[in-house]
Amino acid sequence: MCPDWNKPITICNAGCPAQRGFAIVAAIFLVVVLAALGAFMLTFSTVQHITSAQDIQGARAYQAARTGIEWGAYQALRNSSCTPSTSLTPGGTQAGFGVTVQCTRFGPYTEGGSTLLMYQITSTASQGTLGSATYVERQLQATVGK
Repeated sequence: MCPDWNKPITICNAGCPAQRGFAIVAAIFLVVVLAALGAFMLTFSTVQHITSAQDIQGARAYQAARTGIEWGAYQALRNSSCTPSTSLTPGGTQAGFGVTVQCTRFGPYTEGGSTLLMYQITSTASQGTLGSATYVERQLQATVGK
């Protein structure tokens, strides 16, 4: 019978295989699992930060496009001008965005003895290189009448 209980534990009969190294296998397995878990958490955290930054950039692009709509509506309603395409460079938190405002005039329409002009304004705000992970674009469209 192996091991002989009357002898010290360090002594083993010739037919008894040595039982050493089991703890090191478990330790290596545990280290590998913890390293994989850490790498997953790092990747997950990085993706979360990038997604959050892109969400903020999307909100800024929306505000830049809204700026273009307001500028186009002002030009159409106050100055009665509608240029087919105009590029703007907003400042403030929208700095760095390129805004293109397109305006199309419809009419005149007669309604109830008054003449009405309609303007369709499309504003596109973008930042970054098309096709890259950091590219952001928002487009808004509005119709105003005078």
